[in-house]
Amino acid sequence: MSAAESKRAKKNNIGKRENANPAAKWFLSPYLLLFAVFIIIPMVIAIALSFTNFNTIEFPDFVGFMNYINLITQDEIFMQYVLPNTVVYVLIVGVGGYVLSFFLASILAQISKVPRTILALIFYSPSMTSGVAMTVLWKIIFTGDQTGYLNSILMKLGVITEPIVWLVDARYLLPIVIIVALWSSMGVGFLAMMAGILNADEELYEAGAIDGIKNRFQEMIYITVPTMKPQMLFGAVMAVVNTFANGAIGVSLTGTNPTPGYSAQLIVNHIEDYGFIRYEMGYAAAVSVVLLLIVWLFSTMAKKLFAEKD
Repeated sequence: MSAAESKRAKKNNIGKRENANPAAKWFLSPYLLLFAVFIIIPMVIAIALSFTNFNTIEFPDFVGFMNYINLITQDEIFMQYVLPNTVVYVLIVGVGGYVLSFFLASILAQISKVPRTILALIFYSPSMTSGVAMTVLWKIIFTGDQTGYLNSILMKLGVITEPIVWLVDARYLLPIVIIVALWSSMGVGFLAMMAGILNADEELYEAGAIDGIKNRFQEMIYITVPTMKPQMLFGAVMAVVNTFANGAIGVSLTGTNPTPGYSAQLIVNHIEDYGFIRYEMGYAAAVSVVLLLIVWLFSTMAKKLFAEKD
């Protein structure tokens, strides 16, 4: 029996076991109920509101696709600032953070257990800290006077002659947000990838050495990545979701939404601006639907790259 036939037979056996005990499906009902209440129903409501003009006071007024048309043709802030900022942020924090997580996991997998555990906890802990604690730490570093750590160091070294207001200057705000986001990007995806590397079959590496694999990079490309595709997929999906959802850093650092000069304004901030500050819920819902489609597109691409083929 070939490997593909064996995999199909295993799936059929699992399906038979599941169908043999229909009562077991009732154990899923609490999860399905919560999933419907907190995911499906809000998503349907958001899609419905995106076709309306709704200010939270008056009854929603149906406007068709006007919100989506205005987003593309009339919203200059979105096209000039929000969308470019989001693209840069996603490429560096999402893609860059994902690659960085994989390489850090690969490096930690090569060392002994105790230092590996300590270092993994150090890298993972920023993702567990609350936004308030995180921004307080970075606000101290980037304070815009002589008491700020960065300003103090640069002035002592003679790099600058007067303090820079880092969190107000549009030239520096987005890079600072990206640095903070990368610092906190080693989440559960990072742990999953490290677990996948540690659980790789050593016999595969021995066989690879016999077949001509000569260095660590070739091992990574031809053995490590193909054998841990589920962990790579999980890490990719988590990176996509967290990157698009983690838009509060700029607002937390500056204390304003929109951020100064829209220099660190992301799609999530744009939704909050229109939904909870301007109370244009219909338009905010349309932007959130666009964000949902973008997340779905990137998640689908990740699945095509890393999903195991039958």
